[in-house]
Amino acid sequence: MFASNPSGTARLNDEQVELVETHLPLIGYHVNEIAARIPQHVSRDDLASAGSLALVRAAVAYDAATGVPFARYAAIRLRGALLDELRSMDWASRGTRSRVRRLATVTEELTAQLGRTPTREHLAQTLGVDVSEIDQTRDDAGRRVLSIEAFDGAVSDLLPDRAPDPEASVVATERLRYLRAAVAALPERLRLVVQLVYFEDRTVTEVAGVLGVTQSRVSQLRAEATSLMREALDAHLEAQGSGADEAHAGVAQRRRRAYVDAVGQTAAPARNDLAVLASRAAAVPAAHAAAVVARTARHLGAASAQTAGTLAALA
Repeated sequence: MFASNPSGTARLNDEQVELVETHLPLIGYHVNEIAARIPQHVSRDDLASAGSLALVRAAVAYDAATGVPFARYAAIRLRGALLDELRSMDWASRGTRSRVRRLATVTEELTAQLGRTPTREHLAQTLGVDVSEIDQTRDDAGRRVLSIEAFDGAVSDLLPDRAPDPEASVVATERLRYLRAAVAALPERLRLVVQLVYFEDRTVTEVAGVLGVTQSRVSQLRAEATSLMREALDAHLEAQGSGADEAHAGVAQRRRRAYVDAVGQTAAPARNDLAVLASRAAAVPAAHAAAVVARTARHLGAASAQTAGTLAALA
């Protein structure tokens, strides 16, 4: 798939191909982030193509010896490529912006002279163009074509501001505390699976070798661990306790209930004080790349996507 030579980049080896394929979700993540802030007529396909090429080039140029995670390195290359693509798109719109500014100026001048808003026909006559061009220019103005020249140069300024407010930091800290407790309270074997799969990014095959079991057994253990964690986090963070009748619960259900209770006891702060939580908010680690979050979310369930992001932050 990537054996060709894209725009002068070197031929990819197997390791580089794996890097690209593993981190493909980064392209959609960054394209969607930027697309939310630009006019709808800007082609997402063009942005995705630029992002794909940037990811391939990042895989070719990446040097693991630097110690920088590939996801972080690729994100920088992707953002730069997307900004360059937007800039190249915008050069074609300079004439459009010029017409919009000229129409605005003439409209103001005629309004001052006539004491009323000029008609489309009057504007067209003054500018020496057809009425249809006046309509088109107004449509272009309504679309608010992105001005790269007014852009300060940092792609982060183009993206939504994701800096958490104090309340969000408190919530993130609380979620992280409960997640740590959920991992710690797992039975030893399940905890080891979670550690290897999510924190050390080991494959199912590698984990099976460590535990001396089959790959299908590893998948079962992972599913059991994430099911337990999801139940505990939903019970404590989403106020969705199981409400099971303990008197009639089976052994398995009582064990799950005991696990959920253990998570709550471990995670409960010594002082239920927002000031204490807020003071810890600065220590919340940043989330890993979107690819890791998405992968974890698939195991924890769509309803626990925020929890999945927090789990990725622990890695």
